[in-house]
Amino acid sequence: MAEVEAPGSGAVTDPRGVLRQGRAFLDFFWDIAKPEQEVRLAATENLLRHLREGRKDDELKYTLKRLVEGLGATREAARPGFSLALAQVLQAFEEVPICSVLEQIKEKHNLEKVKKKLVRNAAFGNFFGVMALFQSGRLVKDKKALLESIQLLQQLAHHQTHLRDLPRKTLIDIMSEVPESVFQEVLFDILQGDLASAFASPENLHLLLVGIQKFPGVLKPKNLKKLFGSPTVVNEENIPRLVELLQSAAKSEKKEKKLPGVVFDLLQVSLKEDAFELFWKEGVENGLLKEKSGPVSYMCYRLLGSALPLLSLDQLQMVLRGKVMQHYGEHVVTSQLPDRFKFAPEMERYIDEFLNSCDDVERQLAVVIGFSSLTNQGYPVLSSSSRAVRHLQPVALQKYVDWLKGMFLRPDFDCCLDFSSNRQKQNQENVNMAQRKIARLRKWITHRLANLIESPVKKEESLVMDISRFCFFHAFFEAKKKTSQICETNVLLSEPLDEQAHSMVENYFFGLLQTLNTLTVLGDTAKAATLREKHIHGVTADGKLWIFLLVEYADKLLSSEHVKAVKPFTKAQQDAWERTLKTVKKLQKKESKSDSAKVVSFQQLLLLMAIHLFKNQSDTMDVLSDLLNCTERAFSKEPKKKQTDNAEPGWVEVMVEILLSLLAQRSLLIRRISKSVFVRICPNLTKRALQLILDVLDPYQEQNEESAVVVMEESDKKMKSAQDMDEDGSEESSDESDTEEENDSGDEEKNEEVDDDFRSQLMNVLQAGNTLGGDESDEELDDDAMMALDKNISTLFAEQQKRIQAKKDEKDKMRKEKILRRDFKIKVLDLIEAFLTKQSENPLVFDIIEPLLRVIEQCMSSDSDKQEIDFLQKTANIFKNSLCRTKQYCKRVDALQEDLHAFVERLVKKACKHTDSSVALYYFSASLYLLKVLKGSMSDKPLTLPTPLPENQSNIVPQACQLLSTGCLDMERVTVIYQQALTQFLTKRNSALTISMFHDLFRRFPIMCKPLVDTLVKFITAGARQHQQAQACLLLQKVLLLRELKLFMTEEEWEELIRESISQVTESLKMVGKCIVKAEKEKVARSLELLNFLLKTVTEQKLRVKLTELDKVLVALNQPEGIGNSARLDSLYWNVMRWLNYTKPKKEKTANKPAQEAEPLKRKKKGFLPETKKRKNRKKGTQKNGVAPVTSEDGVQAAPEEQPLGAETPKKKKGLVPVSGKHESQNRAIRENGVAVVGGGEEAVNGGDAVADKKKKKKKKRMNRKRKGDAGNEAEQVPAAKKTKGSVSQETQQKQGKAKKKRKEKKTPVSQQ
Repeated sequence: MAEVEAPGSGAVTDPRGVLRQGRAFLDFFWDIAKPEQEVRLAATENLLRHLREGRKDDELKYTLKRLVEGLGATREAARPGFSLALAQVLQAFEEVPICSVLEQIKEKHNLEKVKKKLVRNAAFGNFFGVMALFQSGRLVKDKKALLESIQLLQQLAHHQTHLRDLPRKTLIDIMSEVPESVFQEVLFDILQGDLASAFASPENLHLLLVGIQKFPGVLKPKNLKKLFGSPTVVNEENIPRLVELLQSAAKSEKKEKKLPGVVFDLLQVSLKEDAFELFWKEGVENGLLKEKSGPVSYMCYRLLGSALPLLSLDQLQMVLRGKVMQHYGEHVVTSQLPDRFKFAPEMERYIDEFLNSCDDVERQLAVVIGFSSLTNQGYPVLSSSSRAVRHLQPVALQKYVDWLKGMFLRPDFDCCLDFSSNRQKQNQENVNMAQRKIARLRKWITHRLANLIESPVKKEESLVMDISRFCFFHAFFEAKKKTSQICETNVLLSEPLDEQAHSMVENYFFGLLQTLNTLTVLGDTAKAATLREKHIHGVTADGKLWIFLLVEYADKLLSSEHVKAVKPFTKAQQDAWERTLKTVKKLQKKESKSDSAKVVSFQQLLLLMAIHLFKNQSDTMDVLSDLLNCTERAFSKEPKKKQTDNAEPGWVEVMVEILLSLLAQRSLLIRRISKSVFVRICPNLTKRALQLILDVLDPYQEQNEESAVVVMEESDKKMKSAQDMDEDGSEESSDESDTEEENDSGDEEKNEEVDDDFRSQLMNVLQAGNTLGGDESDEELDDDAMMALDKNISTLFAEQQKRIQAKKDEKDKMRKEKILRRDFKIKVLDLIEAFLTKQSENPLVFDIIEPLLRVIEQCMSSDSDKQEIDFLQKTANIFKNSLCRTKQYCKRVDALQEDLHAFVERLVKKACKHTDSSVALYYFSASLYLLKVLKGSMSDKPLTLPTPLPENQSNIVPQACQLLSTGCLDMERVTVIYQQALTQFLTKRNSALTISMFHDLFRRFPIMCKPLVDTLVKFITAGARQHQQAQACLLLQKVLLLRELKLFMTEEEWEELIRESISQVTESLKMVGKCIVKAEKEKVARSLELLNFLLKTVTEQKLRVKLTELDKVLVALNQPEGIGNSARLDSLYWNVMRWLNYTKPKKEKTANKPAQEAEPLKRKKKGFLPETKKRKNRKKGTQKNGVAPVTSEDGVQAAPEEQPLGAETPKKKKGLVPVSGKHESQNRAIRENGVAVVGGGEEAVNGGDAVADKKKKKKKKRMNRKRKGDAGNEAEQVPAAKKTKGSVSQETQQKQGKAKKKRKEKKTPVSQQ
């Protein structure tokens, strides 16, 4: 209990009296100690708010005391929480003196008086206390507190076991915030010892370096000479000691993976003392790098990256050509192995930060060229796709590109820092190392130039064109002599490019071409901004295609005498080239007049094929000539001729064939442009052209084109060198090789079984050698015979091995062809999707439905490998989203009515005949799409409205005109189609149709409800099985719930439908027997749900429907042999009966009282105490009371209150029978005679029951008047039950026994003898 204050006293005598004001104040301190940072910050903020609002000195005093105590908490998360809170309180309440708080911290966490096991907590308490004072911002202002805090930190520095270097770091932080005057006046004398021993530890050295930078007026060279004997820190005399300290600092902070502060400060001091060159060469390169340890090396790399912003141009060039750079390059090469630490990403960040912060063009260029010149056998260590160049200034970028081009033309390894790893030196054989270096350098430069265009660096169009022309020239041309007309010939190659180098540049050029095709418009002009807003790519600010500019440049090269092509054109190829240029120029003139997008697409395709003439002349010539013919015919003004079956294929058909062949190409650019061209020619697509695409997808037809595609893909893959492969390609090839190995191993296992032909051949060889004779043995064969036999056997096995390998190769070839064919089909699906999206109102869409369905059906029944699943998913998505769910569809189908109705019938029949519901769903969905087309089609037939309900007559026409329109739909024919399907669904045992299909039909086309609803009503009783009858009830209920159904029916028809539905449900319920089978329960449940809606409709709409027969059936259904004991059916049943004015009878708790009284005590024996316990309790009761307990006929105790403590009836244990029940009245009757009946005969029991019946009313009144007595009795009995389990002490049981005895004496008027 808390002490009570004296009245009228102003001061609080109890130091913890503030806690009586509320629990919330104390909770702040609990939350400050929690590990979650958000909780700690919120608690600190709430504490400050509470203190500011209250302004109570007691609370503030308690807060300071509590926070100071928490500084030395055992939990690590609590210490910084209390430290921060103390800092915030001191900052908010400046009237609190800092010195007093510091004294309080020293007193509470006294290191001299504290026990040995609590020294760690006390040390942390002092440290976090000083941190709190420093973070409050008031420590620097109070000189006395500052002096004592520094002294305390110096004292804590000796406890390195617990605090390590934290006090020294805090001392450095405090000193960096102190003004120079305060440092000279207060701190200099105290810190002289630490400053004088600067070379004793990295911490002391760091303290000196911070002081030199922060207080140059105090720590002058003459003062430094007084302190440790030299006026400078970085000099030849101190270098060895500095190296040792830096090595120690590197090893102490190796886990933090950052540059130690002492190293960076030493770098800055060396720059200040003009001793950087000495520090770098002697201290770093000749000192630190000599110790071959990881932490020291990584510290040198970090020092290099951190020094970049601080160095001048000359210093940068010195550092970037030094040993640290070479050491870093060797690390990058050797760390390519897995499980090696890689420093390259961290160095990339250093370069990125430097280029971003530096505005000096020369310094930017020096760093980029320096890292690009660090080469490993000619190949630069810096990634060729480094993103750091995005920060280069335009001038620096241009100079960097010029340097790259110069190094490509005339490689100069004297300006490079080239190195070879130890393994490379060991593996060097008789290779032309100079040529190898040049090839590796040129490969990196080409990729770097191509990547600069893709990089988000700010660049001009002239720079992009310059790089593109450079790559194009060296991919396909060679300079014979210099000419001013072609700038690429101004500098001739010092080493000519070989065929492999030309192929390498060619591959990178086509990647660059893909980048140009997707490049956003460059420049700051208004026209460029307009083009960017329109999301136009691949053009210059003038609107010209980048690829067209390159073709113009190529034409200029072809006409020049100073250059020659690597693969010269023949006369036919030159004619095709010139014809292509003329066609493109004609198209450019038509661009403003006709469809510009279509013109641009054809231009791109023509220009791309023209450039491909330089790469693959023979294959491209045929495609280019066909493409030129198609283009001329596509844009000609000649009238279209009606095609016949034997007529020459039109330009669209030829164009589609060309695009299909281009889709098989490996080039992503070709495939993208092909798709864009197809989108433009979609409006001109004919049925024959579409059929060419659909034939590719036909799963039952092998195409010659596909086999050609396979050969093309395989040949391309063979031609592609390993060094030029993309990452994706390498991954795919590795995956394929893995699968090949797995399949080969599987084939080997399968081929372990020897075939009969090989067995017979082996038998013949052995018989010929007389090795299978009955009496002959191997010894009878001479050496020559044995050698001949061995030769024959080895030949036989070799031939068998060849046959096995041939089978493997054939299977592998077929597998690869299947993969390529499937991949090609996936690409063709893009064309189908584009056509459905752009031409959804084209009647040709109907020709796509069945091919897609065949693909889905075939894929469902084929292998389930990943590629097959992807193909199926893409096909299904196109079918659902681009076809069935599209909002745009063909609106003019008058000429196709008959075909579409036959198509609907065919689709529905296939859905009915199918065995797989998932496939049948797609067929059924296709039929619904055709229904939508037929119904939504514009027709000349007048709109005939059925007679609507009277109350809706005024609003029916404006709201439901479109709903009631049938368009071109033949209702009678369609009704028969879906009626047959519905009949099959409700009669066939295993139907693939589902209820969701028909619900979708009725929901999307309410006009089909009225013709089919009678079929549903009929099959409530006529369904083949009970499950189908239940389905009919469910589907009918969903149909009746549709509001649109009333629009198609008169009032009389609606009433007749409700009447007939009730009649059918009544008949169905008459046939219900005992609900044993699950299907019968489902049928009854669906029937009752439907009845509930029907009776609700009859009642609310006041329909004239007789319910007499239904009433009888439902009443009979409530018998025990009716719906049974199902709770769900019972609930549904009484929901229905509610509409017939029946109410569910309430079940009385004492309804079965006579049955319970007949054998009330037999049921109490179920599963409670073991018999041994019961006998033990009976013995206790007999011994304690001196008489035997009253029992009934079956030997069970009759009166609980007469039993000894702990001997209870089993049912009271469960709480099923109240204490003041019938047995209590029986006990009262026995007690009235003043004696207990021994033996428990029939007369005693019957007499007790009779008295209980007479006093029934009094017993109930007692139960209602006072429940506490019963609760008390139950409470008294619970411990006894727990005692048997051993969970209550003996002392507690004795107390409860005394309390029970007292209550018994009060209740019982007659004393028991």
